[in-house]
Amino acid sequence: MQTFIISKVSALIALVMAVTMHSQTTVSGKVVYKNKGIQDVSVTLKETYDGATTDKDGNYSFETSETGNQTLIFTNPKYVETEKPVLLTGGVVKVDAELKEEISEIAAVVISAGSIEASDRKRATVLLTPIDIYTTAGANGQVSSALETLPGVQKVGESEGLFVRGGTGAETKFFMDGNLVNNFFGNSVPGIKSMDRLNTSLFKGNVFSSGGYSAMYGQALSSVLILESIDFPERNSVDIGISPIFVSAGFQNVNEEKTKSFGVSAAYTNLGLMTEIIRFNNDFTEAPKGFGTNFNFRVKNRAGGILKYYGSFDTNKLGLQVESLEPQTDFENTSLKGANTFHNLSFRQRFGKYVFNAGSSYTFNRNQLFLSETYQNEDQNPNSIDVKGNYFNAKATIERRINKISAVRGGVEFNNSAETTAVALSPTSYKFNEDITSVFAETDLGFSNNLSAKIGLRTEHSAALDKWNMAPRAALAYRLAKNWTSSFAYGIFYQNPENQFFGENPLNFQRAEHFILQLQKSSENRSLRLEAFYKNYDDLIKTRVEEYRPAAFSNTGSGFAKGIEFFWRDRKSLKNIDYWISYSYLDSEREFQNYDRPLFPGFAAKHTLSVVAKKFVTDWKTGFNLSYNYASGRPYYNFLTDAGGNYYLNAQGTVKDNSTLNFSLNYLPNLGKKDAKSFSVLVLSVNNILGRKNIFGYNFSNDGLRRSPILPSANTFVFIGAFISFGVDRTQDAINNNL
Repeated sequence: MQTFIISKVSALIALVMAVTMHSQTTVSGKVVYKNKGIQDVSVTLKETYDGATTDKDGNYSFETSETGNQTLIFTNPKYVETEKPVLLTGGVVKVDAELKEEISEIAAVVISAGSIEASDRKRATVLLTPIDIYTTAGANGQVSSALETLPGVQKVGESEGLFVRGGTGAETKFFMDGNLVNNFFGNSVPGIKSMDRLNTSLFKGNVFSSGGYSAMYGQALSSVLILESIDFPERNSVDIGISPIFVSAGFQNVNEEKTKSFGVSAAYTNLGLMTEIIRFNNDFTEAPKGFGTNFNFRVKNRAGGILKYYGSFDTNKLGLQVESLEPQTDFENTSLKGANTFHNLSFRQRFGKYVFNAGSSYTFNRNQLFLSETYQNEDQNPNSIDVKGNYFNAKATIERRINKISAVRGGVEFNNSAETTAVALSPTSYKFNEDITSVFAETDLGFSNNLSAKIGLRTEHSAALDKWNMAPRAALAYRLAKNWTSSFAYGIFYQNPENQFFGENPLNFQRAEHFILQLQKSSENRSLRLEAFYKNYDDLIKTRVEEYRPAAFSNTGSGFAKGIEFFWRDRKSLKNIDYWISYSYLDSEREFQNYDRPLFPGFAAKHTLSVVAKKFVTDWKTGFNLSYNYASGRPYYNFLTDAGGNYYLNAQGTVKDNSTLNFSLNYLPNLGKKDAKSFSVLVLSVNNILGRKNIFGYNFSNDGLRRSPILPSANTFVFIGAFISFGVDRTQDAINNNL
């Protein structure tokens, strides 16, 4: 009986095993994309744990006891999830699948030819961040100075502006939240470079385009700098800054929901003490001084729209005396009195699939120059120039996403300029009015994660010229390998002659054509960029002296600029050291303004090199920063005028190579203090620490027989300051962004 029971149980077990073995199904197949096998694709039966992962050839195989109609799911982050039906009846079932690429905004290749983006956007190829600007030795916390360490930007020490790829400073335009910023730099006198007006801490990011920029922007032959302000401050804070040069204070208030905020700040600057301590190359009769204040507010509505406002007002003064190059004159005296106000308003709102942006900016600027000569301790020949300008910009755009990485956008823009120039020795004042109306449209086309394009068109009408222009723009990006991308950009760009050159003669738009080819490699904490460019200039203005001032009489000028650029940033190879190297080679010729023949521009150098290095030593609570800038000798020219006011070249030459080594350190005394109620940074900065005597060019006498060098305000400049913030601890930011 026992034997019988055992045999029955054995038979039952054998029967169950047989049924089980009979119901097991082997599922196998191959997964491909464009006829090539895909590795690491997960293949599973829906709502089960049965499945496998494809091998390097795309093959997979697994067994399951499930039966009947089932669903196979094929998943991989790089491809669209795919489902296929399968009937499981035992034995072997083969199911192949062909997947489609998953289009992702983060994975998609980004067009970056001619453009360096630094922001908090996930798509950004981050090469410089806002905190980099503060920690770059020699930049003095200014956006424009930090950009001079990047390829393509010339370091011009005697004049404000961004001089990019053979272009003048006037050929670069600045935008804040999409709106044009007129008078980005402070009031100045010839030979002394003024500072940025807008505080770097206002912005969460910037896009600097050295060419081939979007159709959303115009009136810039060379480049644009697009600044994006923060939406809301992190929390309530009070900030104080103290140094021998300035004192500043401000506060920001934001509600807990981060739907409302407002802030006010003010600063007073005076270089009087520094002129006594440091040897300046300028003899100041009145040390540079100024006062500025700004205020802002931000409001978010229930639908997520954000309204942002920023306003500022500043004044400045200075007085200079220089030895005269003219006979019967000992000194030439110049005094400046400047005033500026700027207002910027922007609004952003999403309506379903559409994003609407609108904004406007207004600038009033007044620049008063008082001129005289001194001979045998007596002042003579007094004169004054008073320039007043009102500038208004309004812009509206609407954008619609087509899919995850494609979009179409368009908009309109209006600019108005009204300037009056009064010269004391002239019986009449010079007035200029201009209205520029622009319409633009462009589309982002994402064909795949490896291929994208941008096509745009911009048209502008100038009332002063009474003409229209049409400017097409196009760019293409392709991923060559995992970390390698290539980009190509092309565009036509127009710009009005500068306001002060308008006269009685009819003029046309100035024109530039850009060709840019870029190769870029980006990996974790490393970036390499190689870029070649060619710019062709047409219809540049030519000037002559009419009624004691340079005035444009034709658009017969032309020129070109071509070159290669290299940029390498590395935060990985050297322990706790962040460094970048940029090099630019420029070949250029221009016949424009007062040039009577094609010449290499006097504001440009053939070779420029920048090396920036940063290291934060946590144990010492200190960040150490170095920068080195080199520029090969720039040419200089002396032009005289004939009886008809036409310019002719009288003398030329080349200055010696320029170089500067800058050093700064940031000490954080609150580092490691958990209960610290304030966050402080102590700063020491030394520009041109080796005291090298750089020469930017020469000033000539009226007859061209005598000259004097154009020098920086000081060969070496030292800054010491303390910045204290109550409420916002940026210790970790300071450390992380310097490692």
